[in-house]
Amino acid sequence: MADDSRARDTHVFGSYAAIGDSFTEGVGDPGPDGKYVGWADRFAVLLADRLPEHDAFRYANLAVRGRLLDQIVEEQVPRAKELAPDLVTFCAGGNDIIRPGTDPDDVAERFERAVADLTSAVGTVMVTTGFDTRDVPVLKHLRGKIATYTAHVRSIADRYDCPVLDLWSLRSVQDRRAWDDDRLHLSPEGHTRVALRAAQVLGLDVPADPDQPWPPLPPRGTLEVRRDDINWAREYLVPWIGRRLRGESSGDHVAAKRPDLMPLGDLMPL
Repeated sequence: MADDSRARDTHVFGSYAAIGDSFTEGVGDPGPDGKYVGWADRFAVLLADRLPEHDAFRYANLAVRGRLLDQIVEEQVPRAKELAPDLVTFCAGGNDIIRPGTDPDDVAERFERAVADLTSAVGTVMVTTGFDTRDVPVLKHLRGKIATYTAHVRSIADRYDCPVLDLWSLRSVQDRRAWDDDRLHLSPEGHTRVALRAAQVLGLDVPADPDQPWPPLPPRGTLEVRRDDINWAREYLVPWIGRRLRGESSGDHVAAKRPDLMPLGDLMPL
């Protein structure tokens, strides 16, 4: 079985490249310079902390918001192979799955070809499952489709001996505080918890439990919930649908934020 347990032997990685879409770019987690931080940046800091003091850790983030699987395979996978880091995280297919009419079996076949390509060229490839969307407006109706794709991703990981960042089982991100106001991207705390879980998958000691319970929230009335839903639909859902109808992507004219393997520099710590 794919080894995504906390008992995996601890490895030291000198370089890391993240490929994917908005989730891996870090949308929802803005930094002080206006650029997104995200779980992959925070995970890179945890990996760097494992190196001896005078060894340089290098990190690239090739992810771009809105990218479909085929775009990631065409634009980012070749670059990751060229960089040949010790570790690659590969999260892709989510934007395909939420599009009407897509077949999760077909998306999974294309995902597997990319995993086979990556594992032949880089050290370790960590793959990422989807979230459980049972409480996410709009996406909760796609839960079965997302679950099917998630099962495929885990099976592919089994076949290629890839560690799995299993987001479906990360219960703490079921809390609405783990999500940005758009309800489609993680909040800074949500990104932090994913980074901690990614480190656990590789057997690293982490400074906090990613599944630590959230503090209790005061109860919310029906009218308050309904008002929030209406505001969310007006501010986020309607523009999102409009972009889909126009064939536009939030990632149009957006470039990767770290296209080369570079020292962490002033990257935000966890």
